[in-house]
Amino acid sequence: MPEQNRVTPDGEIVAIPLRCAWTGNRGILHDGHRIRRFHAGDLWITCALDFRGRWSEQWLPHHFTWLYFHDEAVSLAAGHRPCGECRRGAYLTYRDAWADALSVPPPSAKQMNRQLHGERIVRGTHTRRVHAMPWRELPDGVFVRTATGPAVVVDDHLTTWTPAGYGARRRRPRRGEAEVLTPPSSVAALRAGYPAQLDDEAR
Repeated sequence: MPEQNRVTPDGEIVAIPLRCAWTGNRGILHDGHRIRRFHAGDLWITCALDFRGRWSEQWLPHHFTWLYFHDEAVSLAAGHRPCGECRRGAYLTYRDAWADALSVPPPSAKQMNRQLHGERIVRGTHTRRVHAMPWRELPDGVFVRTATGPAVVVDDHLTTWTPAGYGARRRRPRRGEAEVLTPPSSVAALRAGYPAQLDDEAR
């Protein structure tokens, strides 16, 4: 049986057997093998599956909960950012793209954590925030909410994400506004050139 440790583009933590390219965490969320809370603070990171041969058992008491992401576009949509230790290069690229896009000095990790936290969930809850943005301004790798589920923007089309992976495609609208799941600061970093990893099935 799959464990409840896969993260959807909406940020929910579910039990599905989908293969994942990244791990990460948002604090201690579990008791035994059950998820008891949605997050334990504003530090939500995306980590490499392998780093210097380190290994840690799943579901250890008093240890952060290992979470898994299908690809990096999903992790960004869920509200995570690159880890500053195991993904140092990606972290610096993301930070600098953030600064360039928002015309601010390179932010600290704490500053990014605080801003992303306000953009991904309604304060004091785990209710997901969505952001209205013009379709024409969305870069590749951004997730949007659609009638058929979350979908990622890729060139001129949208690819729907499902618990089994990427599925149906449809043409990307050219007018109007999208309901965007990816936090605005991460959207800005993507627009400035941050090269988020995207599963080939989405293309």
